[in-house]
Amino acid sequence: MTPETPIRWTRKDLLGIAELSPAEIELILDTAESFSEIGERAIKKVPTLRGKTVLNLFFEASTRTRSSFEIAEKRLSADNINFSTSGSALEKGETLVDTALNLQAMAPDLVVIRHAHAGVPHMLARRIKAGVINAGDGAHEHPTQALLDAFTIRRHKGKLAGLKVAILGDIEHSRVVRSNIHLLNKMGAQVTIGGPRTLMPVEMESMGVEVAYSLEDAIRDADVIMMLRVQLERQGRMAFPSVKEYFQLFGLTTARLAAARDDVIIMHPGPMNRGTEIASEVADGPYSVILEQVTHGVSVRMAVLYLLSGVHEETV
Repeated sequence: MTPETPIRWTRKDLLGIAELSPAEIELILDTAESFSEIGERAIKKVPTLRGKTVLNLFFEASTRTRSSFEIAEKRLSADNINFSTSGSALEKGETLVDTALNLQAMAPDLVVIRHAHAGVPHMLARRIKAGVINAGDGAHEHPTQALLDAFTIRRHKGKLAGLKVAILGDIEHSRVVRSNIHLLNKMGAQVTIGGPRTLMPVEMESMGVEVAYSLEDAIRDADVIMMLRVQLERQGRMAFPSVKEYFQLFGLTTARLAAARDDVIIMHPGPMNRGTEIASEVADGPYSVILEQVTHGVSVRMAVLYLLSGVHEETV
């Protein structure tokens, strides 16, 4: 395929970044660009998905991702239904497959799912006709987060290829880092990951990244720094002596930013633990694009919903 060859979206589902081609990633990012100005309108709504029904199945707590998908769906004029596990048939012993089949019997067009166990969105996609969007599965992938991160980077840097991106923190438990590694590698960026040895899976080097065990080594000459939350709730016991010591060794402070490039941007998928992985003066400082990530997340999720809905030829 030459660069001039137009590409159309043909996948029923978006389950991960690992399966996407660079051209498909570019298509999502370019489509998101076309939706981004809708958020600046007085009336933030278009009829693009009128008549479509989207189910949001969140089996894990979520603020940014769930709200972002709901806003994206409403801006596209889709009908959305938010499924709660509390009081549901699942709590009464029904299997997830039976729940999915019953939901499918109601003829939804798209299903957005977040689940604590890796592979659940893939299982669901095999069982139902509706398109399935992975909103995070265990420590496996979080594809729309990686896409909105890439969108934000491209907005600031004009490209992804050739950039040095440092991703730091709790690598062991992060689905965000895995999706970002897949995407950034495919798009020609150089990725360095850093964190304590106790939070660094042994297989990470096989993913085509450099591994650093100090913050200073990881961010040296970085164009982009992405901090990850320390996920204490996923750890059987703390993987480091104390939060204070973690911040002393791996917390991003203004002083430590001197090792990065002068035009570095600081990112975080949220929620942030201020004073653990990032200092407030950095999170709120001039290099931070953290709130922009949230804004761009709506545009990216609008693009994904649009492409999976099969209405490629409608205009916004």
